[in-house]
Amino acid sequence: MPKDAQSSAGGEELFTTGEVADLTGISAATLRRWYARGLFPGVADGEWTPAAIAQARTISRMRERGHSVEDLVEAVQSGRMIGYVDELANEQLLSDRYTLEEASKLTGLDPETIRETFAALGLPEAIVENLNGDDVRVLSYLASSIESGFPREALLQAIRVYGQSIARIADAEVRLLHLHVHEPLLREGAGAEEINAQLGGLASNVLPLSLPTMDYLHRRYLTHYLEQEMVTHLETDEGGVTGDGRLLVAIAFADLAGYTQLTEELGDEEAAGVVERFVESVRRSIPDQARIVKTIGDEVMLVANDARSLAEWAVGFQAGQTERPLPRIGIHAGEVVYRDGDYFGREVNLAARVVARAAAGEVLVTWPVVEASGRALGFDLIGEVKLKGFSHATELFLAHPKPGSAKGAGKGSKKKGKKSAKKGGGKSGKTKARR
Repeated sequence: MPKDAQSSAGGEELFTTGEVADLTGISAATLRRWYARGLFPGVADGEWTPAAIAQARTISRMRERGHSVEDLVEAVQSGRMIGYVDELANEQLLSDRYTLEEASKLTGLDPETIRETFAALGLPEAIVENLNGDDVRVLSYLASSIESGFPREALLQAIRVYGQSIARIADAEVRLLHLHVHEPLLREGAGAEEINAQLGGLASNVLPLSLPTMDYLHRRYLTHYLEQEMVTHLETDEGGVTGDGRLLVAIAFADLAGYTQLTEELGDEEAAGVVERFVESVRRSIPDQARIVKTIGDEVMLVANDARSLAEWAVGFQAGQTERPLPRIGIHAGEVVYRDGDYFGREVNLAARVVARAAAGEVLVTWPVVEASGRALGFDLIGEVKLKGFSHATELFLAHPKPGSAKGAGKGSKKKGKKSAKKGGGKSGKTKARR
């Protein structure tokens, strides 16, 4: 904090206009002119709060993007341009500053590793030229992990996952605040000061709760996946890891048949509600061995260490569906490459093509899934199907419960004209392939 900075009655640091000019690179004359135009409501002349300083930086960026002062004044007065939360601004403003070279000496990490770290986190490249205390602290954690023997490449992958996940959380927090608090206040005709007060108060109360909540969830999920990892090592050879470090998993893609048409008929809002309910029903019903990797629009990608449990889930899930449009599911099993929290490779691409061949309400699987499944399911051979992007045809099977089985007795009986798959090979009983 600058040596001449004052404190408000509430204990918050206050800065003079000259100090703000030094901190932001914006001339004191420009700051006074912006202040006179009303761009900093609630700020006393010459007593700048950290949030007001952050607001000044934002206004400077908006001016660089071509927005006039008049446009910005109107945005502030209407409440469309809101101020920063003091707690966030304080953290960024009052921290010590370090150059890349200084951070390298303090942490023992070479400059290139520091650059790679912030690139993996998804943060702007320019950040490495003006690091703060929090940045250096995180870099020291990284250095300690490397010294402890954690492989550098694996650590960078973990950092990418952290960055992507936290960025998504922060984006969701801001958008939800905007949609459910800021926009309703604007529609009600609330003024700028009221909007800033309500949003600032809400953020100040909720923000301190986010870190302990995320820590709690991290520990819960870490415990869950460690347990699943132990089960995998006990129940499969080599724990599902092949000789070259690839993983042997089952991959499923599920989406809503006819979703594009549904969007045209119902509109974006109602169609989004259908997708939300679909994804939530998948999330609630998947077995412990399975997990959702990602969702893209109406499509959900899942992986599991056990192909049988994933196939049994899919058939049971389809049997309980009543809302239109019905889902379709495609499942394949094979070796995949794991990178940055995601799964890649030929087998993933094949699973994605399998679901594209399924009709509404169907579960289509490949032979490796049939081979791994138990007696609760039956499989009707569809035939050898040419999948887009693959040179050789792939045998596809329609999965269903066996009549009288515990997994949905009487549902999904074999369809006429299709022969069931037999254990020991997928080449018998072929029928005409789907086109």
